[in-house]
Amino acid sequence: MPALSRPVTYIFLLLCLGHLVEGRAEDQQVAQLRTQLGAAKAAEDKPAIIELSRRILAITPNDPQLWQMLAQTQLETEDLDRLEQTLDAWEKAVKRPASSIEDFRGALAFKRKDYHNAEKHWLAFVGMKPRPSDAATGYDNLANLCAEQARWEDHAAYRTKAIAAKDSAARRVARACAYLRLHKWDAAYADMAKANKLDASDSDVKEWLPQFEQLQRFLPQIKTLDAQISKSPNNIELLLQRARLFTVAGRPLLALDDAERAFKLQPASMRARIQTAEALLDTNREDDAAKLEVGKNLERQEDKHVSDEVLDILGKLDTRLQANPKDAEALVARSKELKELGQLTLALADARAALAIDDKSADAHFEAARDLDRLNQQTEALSHARIATQLDPKDPEKWFYLGVLERQRANFPAAIESQTRSIEISASFVALSEREQCERRIGKISEADADLRRIRDLPAKHQ
Repeated sequence: MPALSRPVTYIFLLLCLGHLVEGRAEDQQVAQLRTQLGAAKAAEDKPAIIELSRRILAITPNDPQLWQMLAQTQLETEDLDRLEQTLDAWEKAVKRPASSIEDFRGALAFKRKDYHNAEKHWLAFVGMKPRPSDAATGYDNLANLCAEQARWEDHAAYRTKAIAAKDSAARRVARACAYLRLHKWDAAYADMAKANKLDASDSDVKEWLPQFEQLQRFLPQIKTLDAQISKSPNNIELLLQRARLFTVAGRPLLALDDAERAFKLQPASMRARIQTAEALLDTNREDDAAKLEVGKNLERQEDKHVSDEVLDILGKLDTRLQANPKDAEALVARSKELKELGQLTLALADARAALAIDDKSADAHFEAARDLDRLNQQTEALSHARIATQLDPKDPEKWFYLGVLERQRANFPAAIESQTRSIEISASFVALSEREQCERRIGKISEADADLRRIRDLPAKHQ
């Protein structure tokens, strides 16, 4: 036995030396990888950061900061499947899982629109009592999650918890905005005042304070409507009046709440449809507005809002049609208003609905012709225009429009005949000008010159 002790000791020493050399090699490899990682971070090379972090963690899996960096980078690049794998590996690699893992799991679920699990993980994160600043961020995330689900009461409650964890001007502004969605005006303005007092230079304060000041000018009217709506919650007219105030006050999300509610209560209301679409367009939701058959070319005034007068007319016509759905005249009138708003699909639908009720309505045929023409369906437009003149041969406007359609088809003799009929009823600058152009196109120069002289002699009221 004593003879064996020296070789065994030698072998043991060799093994220890081997491990030491191997350890030093690993240390050198990790040091080299960390140097490369530092360069990748400086260059903001996210794919390199991810790859180098994974290599280092394969050698030294107990570095929480490196796990944090890897997960954060994968989240930022939305590499969600690999982020999930990273979180699982991180959890297995450490004896006591970091609270950050729950935070990342919440963010991962939120990105996947799995709001139930996102809330579960973020609640677990704040329940692990992280630092106050981190807890506040967790409640911010929960508040944002509730906003995505239109859970406004919960949204405001989480904002309150975020403020309790770590107050700031930005969080006060966020809760003030949450209170706006709940129509808690006094609480909203109290938070905004506190935010301004905490840090008037904060970017959120600078952005939102002027908007709150703009809304404040309309609050007396809004509060009056609030009281009326609380007594008559399904009153369409009151809801649309308040929606209008929110629109001109620059609060399209609040306008959308009321307009959508009114539209659901009365889907046939064209005023509710237009106001809903306007709010959608104001919130950059063109696709959703298009689902209501309202395009982004919705005609606005200089203040960038649909005219009050037009909305009022649409509302009155809606009321007439609600009382009598077969009121063809009301449908024709509404078609005209919709055309003026640039909404030809809706205008044509009303004109056709009027024709379905009364196919002898010259005005309905005329409106259909104008809508179809602007929708580049000239053949059908011409057919309706001809019927309109047959049903109402004493209207100069209908003859004029028929002449325009004939001229567009290069049927100049027919166009001249239609413009002549229009001029015989009531001479106008536009009809004489149209006829003069058509006469020149087919060589009737003397007739064209005569029309030109007549145009020059036309009284100002006819020009």
